[in-house]
Amino acid sequence: MKFPKAGAVLALTAVSWANLVAQAPPNRSTRSLPEGAGREVTQRVCGATCHGPDTIMGKGRSREQWTAVVNAMVARGAKATDAELVQIAEYLTARLGPNAVTEAPPARGSRSAPVAGRGPGPLGAGAANSHVVDDAGAERGKAVYTAECITCHGMNGRGGNETLPAGQRGPDLVRSVLVLHDRYGNEIGPFLAKDHPLRSGRKGSSLSKEQVSDLAHFLHQTVYYTLRSGPMLKVQNILTGDPKAGAAYFNGEGKCNTCHSPSGDLAGIGKKYDPPTLQTKFLFPRSVGFGRAGARTAVAKPVTVSVTLADGSVTEGVLERLDDFYVSLRDAQGQYKSFKITPQVKVVKNDPYAMHVTMLDQYTDKNIHDIVAYLESLQ
Repeated sequence: MKFPKAGAVLALTAVSWANLVAQAPPNRSTRSLPEGAGREVTQRVCGATCHGPDTIMGKGRSREQWTAVVNAMVARGAKATDAELVQIAEYLTARLGPNAVTEAPPARGSRSAPVAGRGPGPLGAGAANSHVVDDAGAERGKAVYTAECITCHGMNGRGGNETLPAGQRGPDLVRSVLVLHDRYGNEIGPFLAKDHPLRSGRKGSSLSKEQVSDLAHFLHQTVYYTLRSGPMLKVQNILTGDPKAGAAYFNGEGKCNTCHSPSGDLAGIGKKYDPPTLQTKFLFPRSVGFGRAGARTAVAKPVTVSVTLADGSVTEGVLERLDDFYVSLRDAQGQYKSFKITPQVKVVKNDPYAMHVTMLDQYTDKNIHDIVAYLESLQ
């Protein structure tokens, strides 16, 4: 099969999906989350304004996947302390792991009755009219794809191998406009019906309506996996750097040693975190990350702020909110205080991870891999 390409459309789809997440109305569900430590904070943080339990309970996920979901929700505005975020991720992993058995959610993405009102993204996010993948249909569609399409379009639908003759090298289906616009085979079906050649030598029009529907489920599942870290995109071995070069960067150009010490705060950090978590934590220190088994999970340091008023009085505390007009904080006694910003008010924000943000523009790929190798060596 050959479909048109459109990288830009894929990007726009992702952006639109993110926008729609923010606009999605609360889910009015009558289901409840399983009992367990962390249920209350999960309901409060996740369910108060954004979505109900249905969107969480649709499918079990691994710790890695739930951690990615929690970090994605934080990026979209979920408000919670670092300790609460860790608690939520721990609760979801324990109660809704890969093998969790929960009350069956409403039927989704079946051949006969596509369900509107929920997207296919994490926690049901995304456009309401998105193609919602039926896993059983996708599995059947994978068989069709393997039998009829894989030679030209590759193992993962990312296009034919460059060694193939030009006439047999099919395009990347993950970036295909036709696939992205398709809903339950309504675009793919008519395209194949134009006697598109298949691997078996048959014509595309010979596929049944059910086979086209299953193929559509498989292709959309492949697109979603590509967008949202599906099972075929597992983190591979990232320990490819040079620990000595990492140490040299740490103590030299990177100036990491001005804030950190391998015999102080970083002592034994290689035992505490696995390499992917080490990389995530030094690039994005505020992300949720779990230690190796038995290791204590670190809590990120807060952003603090100092407010000096016109009369010279100074108030300091943990920053709650800062915009062009007001600054609010919580002082050492836990009291919430808010101040109007005027030319006479001096506000100093202190982000302990500001240098990490600055360095994101300066690291090379080699720097990143070398630093991870060095940190992993601190056993």
